[in-house]
Amino acid sequence: MRVIAIDGPAGSGKSTLARQLADALGFVYLDTGAMYRALALLAQREGVPPDDEPALTRLAQQLQLQFQRVDSEQRVLLNGEDVSDAIRHPDIGRLASLISIHPGVRRALVAKQREIAQQVPGLVAEGRDTTTVVFPEAVLKIFLIASAEERARRRQAQLREQGIELPFEEVLREIRERDERDSTRAESPLRQADDAIRIENDHLTKEQTLQCVLELYAKLSETTHSS
Repeated sequence: MRVIAIDGPAGSGKSTLARQLADALGFVYLDTGAMYRALALLAQREGVPPDDEPALTRLAQQLQLQFQRVDSEQRVLLNGEDVSDAIRHPDIGRLASLISIHPGVRRALVAKQREIAQQVPGLVAEGRDTTTVVFPEAVLKIFLIASAEERARRRQAQLREQGIELPFEEVLREIRERDERDSTRAESPLRQADDAIRIENDHLTKEQTLQCVLELYAKLSETTHSS
C-alpha cells in the first residue's frame, strides 16, 4: 500500500490535484471531504441536528458509501444513490463543517478511510487531517495552500458552474469562518504536518501544481529504489 496524502484549507485545490494525481499514477482517489458531506446530507434527511454527537457518530459508523468512476469523473453513492451533486450544495458544505468537529464522527470516518487504503495498492487521499491523523505514514505528504481571497474566487467560480450565485464577500466570509473552525477544533485541527511539503499555489495553474507533485513523487521513488 502506497499512500499520497494531500492536506490544506478549504478551496486550496486539494480535490482537483488529488484526482489528477491519481489518474496520472493509476492510483485510487479518496475524497475524505465527500465522506463528511455525505454524512451531513444523511443527517439532514434523518433530521439529526449538527450538535447531536452520539446520533451523528452512529450514522457515521453505519454509513454505506461507494466511490465509482463514470466517464473519468468520480461519483459518490450513498446507500446506492448517486449524491455527487447534492453533497456539493453550500448548505451541505456548511453542515459538514459543523458535524466534522465531533471526535466520535471523525474517529468513525477515519477508520473507514484506513479500511479503504488497506484494500488498494496505491491511494491518493485528500482532506483536512489526512497527513497528520488519517495517514501519518504516507510516503508523500503535501500541504496545499492559497490565500483566502484566491480560494474564495475559486469557490465562487465553482458555485457559478453549478448555477449558484453568491456575492464574493459572502464566499470569502464563509472561507474564513471555515478556516477558523478547522484550525481551532479540538479533534484533528487543521495544521501542516512537520514532514509535509508546502506548496503555495496562488499563482500556479492546475497543471503546474500537478507537475510539481509528480516531480516530487518521481524523486521519492528514485530515492526509494536506489536505497
